[in-house]
Amino acid sequence: MKTYESEEMYLETILSLKNKKSVVRSVDIVEELCYAKSSVSRAVNLLAKKGYIIIKTNGELTLTPTGQQKAESIFERHNVLMKALIKLGANESSAEENACRIEHVITDDVFELIKNAVEK
Repeated sequence: MKTYESEEMYLETILSLKNKKSVVRSVDIVEELCYAKSSVSRAVNLLAKKGYIIIKTNGELTLTPTGQQKAESIFERHNVLMKALIKLGANESSAEENACRIEHVITDDVFELIKNAVEK
């Protein structure tokens, strides 16, 4: 993985897939993101080395508690930012695309301000 953002994207994708199906494997990520198998394999192995996921012998990917926490945080950012952008008038497609970009670069303090405003 080249960037911090791609690490987060993979974790968010694993969490999203886990919410849709009981077992998540690398091939599911390949299909979801339309990435090459080799790229996903490399990323998954790096996530395992960093302690974010466990790769079981049957190929199943499981988030560790640290990976789960990080993935849920990213997922929350995405959803809050989407809601905020829609409230501001963006259509759902545009809100989705821009939330994906913003969630990786926004600071915690500014995110909390947006979150508080959206929750009101």
